[in-house]
Formats: sequence, C-alpha cells, structure tokens
Amino acid sequence: MPKTFPFPQDLLDAQVALHETRAAYEKYAKALPWSAEPMPGWESDKQLHSSYRSHKEDSPGYTEEQATEVRRFQDELRRLSAEVMTHPYWSTQGEDVVAARMALKHAHEPAEA
Repeated sequence: MPKTFPFPQDLLDAQVALHETRAAYEKYAKALPWSAEPMPGWESDKQLHSSYRSHKEDSPGYTEEQATEVRRFQDELRRLSAEVMTHPYWSTQGEDVVAARMALKHAHEPAEA
C-alpha cells in the first residue's frame, strides 16, 4: 500500500488548479492554428512503403486575442507551478520528498476500493 501524506489544503488546491488549468490550456490549444505566426502550408515526400503524404494547410497565425489568451494560460501555469513547487510543506518531508511530490500529483483521484 502506498504511503499517504498529510498535504495541507492550500497545496492540494494549488495542485488541482494546476491540473485544471493545464487541461483547459490543452483544450484551447487544440483549436488554435498550427503556427503562432502566419506560415505557408507544406506537404512531405511520400514515405517508403506507403502512399501517405503528411501535410499542413496554410496557417493564418494567432489573432491578438488568441495570443493574449495563450500568454494568460502560460502565466497562470507558471504561477501555479511555482506555488506547488515552492510550498513550505516540502521542507518538512526530508527523504520522502520525491515520494510526496509524486503522491500529490494523484491526491485528487478517488481512492481505489
């Protein structure tokens, strides 16, 4: 049975916020053009033993609103990451700090029956 750790609530809340923000950013990024700057599309050479040719359509680049939203997500992810990584709780863990950091990543998941 894995060791359990008495994480403080503010650390748990920051970790959940980090997970949620990362998921929201990834969902948002999937709807963006493939390049932040306008770029011409391309098509690759045919691959050996395949008729498939990978390609990308022209990218119009990000709009100013999209670029602003990406920066907002990135700033929030950096802030939350720093909050989790520099929390005073870690200084209380001694040799268990790595196990505790790994456990925190899954602390929000329901316990297995």
